[in-house]
Amino acid sequence: MTNPSEQRLIVPQGEFSLQRLPKRPLELLRAWDAADEYLLDAFATTVSTSAEPRILIINDSFGALAVALNAWHPHAFSDSYLSHLATKLNLIENGIALTQVQLINSLEPLQGLFDTVLIKAPKTLALLEDQLIRLRPHLAPNSQVILAGMVKALPSALWTLLERLIGPTTTSLARKKARLITATPDVNITIANNPYPVCYTLENSDYLISNHANVFSRERLDIGTRFFLEHLPTIPAIRDIIDLGCGNGLVGLIAAERNPLTNIHFVDESFMAVASAKDNFYRALESTRSATFNVGDGLCDFAASSADLILCNPPFHQQHTVGDQIAVSLFIQSRRVLRKSGELWVIGNRHLNYHSQLQRLFGNHQVIATNAKFIIFKAIVKI
Repeated sequence: MTNPSEQRLIVPQGEFSLQRLPKRPLELLRAWDAADEYLLDAFATTVSTSAEPRILIINDSFGALAVALNAWHPHAFSDSYLSHLATKLNLIENGIALTQVQLINSLEPLQGLFDTVLIKAPKTLALLEDQLIRLRPHLAPNSQVILAGMVKALPSALWTLLERLIGPTTTSLARKKARLITATPDVNITIANNPYPVCYTLENSDYLISNHANVFSRERLDIGTRFFLEHLPTIPAIRDIIDLGCGNGLVGLIAAERNPLTNIHFVDESFMAVASAKDNFYRALESTRSATFNVGDGLCDFAASSADLILCNPPFHQQHTVGDQIAVSLFIQSRRVLRKSGELWVIGNRHLNYHSQLQRLFGNHQVIATNAKFIIFKAIVKI
């Protein structure tokens, strides 16, 4: 178990207690990294405590930057509901009013000009491109833009994006395997048209599938989803199906086709994913079907015993961290939300240990289908 002292961020702005989400009893990881510390140190050396810059924070994983800079009333822009939730919880944990930070989701418009912009490099370059295009009209010539990330997560294409969309860059020395990139706004750069969302036609159908920048496999059907779609069940008399971690909503859309009398519920922690799922569902089925679209922390907002079938392709990474904590959290939530005899269908890479977790939580599991890369499991609520 991590020592409680190791969950305290100590930076020039103060000392703060921070937690990750989803919470685990034996948390082994911190809610910040060396890139967060580097950014906060750089901010302290360039902005005096008496200054009142208008600050925008982008991709703050668990609120470390927003909490540390709360005295400046920053705006925090993210595609992650869990990031927003963690920011709120960590503000409360440190006795800071929620009004100190303004949370903005990735599809809300930014307002006004920002003096200082602090960006954590996202896992997806497409998301960064989308964010920089949205940001560009809100920069003045003297705005300060600093991007931070761990060196291993900073591909060369990232510099190209910054220089094409913001302006010339300078790069810091590496520190604790983290690096800062400062971009100077170039007034001569023409604001680019945003290429997102992108669309493709789903194979063997007439469905036009729309994908915002942070949606997995934006340009084509990925092989895991294709395999899952081939084996989705038709179950007579069920009422409610949940597409959990829905992404662009393809699984829920095809499940709706195969189970025409059901209500479909789409759930994801990505604002862009749920927006894509909603666009795709109503474009395909118009107003002929009942559906709900939920941005949230898994199934936390769902009542117990409220679903008959949950379909899930769990993520096995959170930002740049690989692990099964999110999958296990979703399995636990599914066990609570499923009705008696309800079924959880899960697809995962063959090397993942989902079968043992399902057996532990449900007391059973069944292999539905396998191929060289993926396995589809089913677990049933018996009692």
